[in-house]
Amino acid sequence: MTAQPSPPVPRPTSPERTSDSAPCADDGPDRATATTAQRAPAGPAAGTRRGWLGSPPRGPLLLGLGASLLMMIGAFGAGGVLVRDPLLTNSPVGFWRYGHGRELATALIYLGVALLGWAWVRLGRDVLAGRVGGRAVLATAVVWIIPMLAGPPLFTRDVFSYLAQGALPLAGFDPYAFGPEVMPGILSDNVHYFWQDTPAPYGPLFILLAKGMAAVIGDNIILGVVGMRLLMLPGLVLLVWALPELTRRLGGRVPVALWVAVANPVMIIHMVGGGHNDLLVMGLLASGAVAALRGRHVAGVALVTAAMAVKASAGIALPFLVLVWAQDLSGSRPVRILKAGVAGVGVFAAVFGVITLAAQVGFGWLPALSAPSMIVNWLSLPTGAGELAHAMVNVIVNVPKQPFINVGRIIGAAALLYIAVRQWWAARDGGPDAIRRAGIVLFAVAVLSPATLPWYVSWGMALLAMAAWTPRALTWLVFGSLWLVIVYYPNGEAALYNWAYLAVCAVLCGLAAYSLHHPDPLRLGNRHATVTSVVSDRGAQQQPG
Repeated sequence: MTAQPSPPVPRPTSPERTSDSAPCADDGPDRATATTAQRAPAGPAAGTRRGWLGSPPRGPLLLGLGASLLMMIGAFGAGGVLVRDPLLTNSPVGFWRYGHGRELATALIYLGVALLGWAWVRLGRDVLAGRVGGRAVLATAVVWIIPMLAGPPLFTRDVFSYLAQGALPLAGFDPYAFGPEVMPGILSDNVHYFWQDTPAPYGPLFILLAKGMAAVIGDNIILGVVGMRLLMLPGLVLLVWALPELTRRLGGRVPVALWVAVANPVMIIHMVGGGHNDLLVMGLLASGAVAALRGRHVAGVALVTAAMAVKASAGIALPFLVLVWAQDLSGSRPVRILKAGVAGVGVFAAVFGVITLAAQVGFGWLPALSAPSMIVNWLSLPTGAGELAHAMVNVIVNVPKQPFINVGRIIGAAALLYIAVRQWWAARDGGPDAIRRAGIVLFAVAVLSPATLPWYVSWGMALLAMAAWTPRALTWLVFGSLWLVIVYYPNGEAALYNWAYLAVCAVLCGLAAYSLHHPDPLRLGNRHATVTSVVSDRGAQQQPG
């Protein structure tokens, strides 16, 4: 799923036009709209509004909207539902949470996932063919996102942990020393059992935001879920704001970048539907990169520091911003890097210190960063390699698994360190290349860390989505994105060891990926044409001569 440093996807010289598509707009949504306005005759008010939105293709837009609505409805029965829902429990529609009602709700969610994937692939075909521009892609994504704001969390229960961790300091507990279990009540009752006694692994900025939300909602956990999603939306706004300029600087195409980063099912379902704080990290990373490339280095470092104050992994980008800063200084390269490094450390210390004081917490979150390593799943490549090695050895002799996992994680840490150092040194000339390489390292952090969760890949994609993508890389992107959606069940439990389920999903994800560049992967159209031809020939033979 990484963007390759290769030429962009070829741009058609004379793209086909459809009744519900905009012309090619490689340089962004504004040019798409301007071209449409020049070529299309004036129409009624509805047509004007549609043109202002970039004339999004109706088929993918409505298909994706229907998918989002299905998932939202299904989430009330089979998503990250409350232990006791004050609205649905003992109500006429309470059956939706139990038995056959829950099974039907689960079916609706998976149907919605499939339809959203189909809509996304169809939109991608229009983007790659140059039939729609950036504004149309953005408008389509917004329509898909809106229903996700209202329902219960999908494929996760993390938002309940966020609310409980925000309430802990309000109740007089240090969120970096205690887990939610010390604070009985509706907020802690809905935290996943795995995290009940785990201190918060998030930075002081996120604790400050979560504490503010917990203070506003009190015990109204439904309002809290919606409120946390809205609290993360500025991250999406910052990402969309930064994307056009960052794309032009990194050599990509704006419509493709929007399709990759914003219309992606991982964004719709995990980031917004799941309410993950990684969305805020994405926006701060992207906007910080743009500020740095504009020469506003203090602002760039401050924004990425804020991202680190949400999740520590974002700090990986800071050494690369130092290289961008050094490019604008005088002196030899070592002197410039030293000057930029000292200035960067000063900005980081000031910004992080102010945030920490505002949150009224200490540095206890640093030891808590080890909490995700408690997760053992093969999405983390080192952990997966350790599990595979154990399974092979265990066929011969019965041995414990943990030593294999530990060795795999040590090797993974060494590989990650090598990649980070090599990419940083390769980016020593600064400029946009340093930003792209920062994205590569952030992506490597997501897959080589001791634990990997589907939404972790968003850290690297906040920067890599804007680079140039080859057709082959986009094919893998489709497979990987849809795969990351389904490796957890809608209620937030892991599906990573249900091999029959994963095999079926892998086939469907592969079919979707192949269909991005092959609109009729099963050749059903050819079969229909053959049958029609045979029927026509037989009819002609039966006619009198």
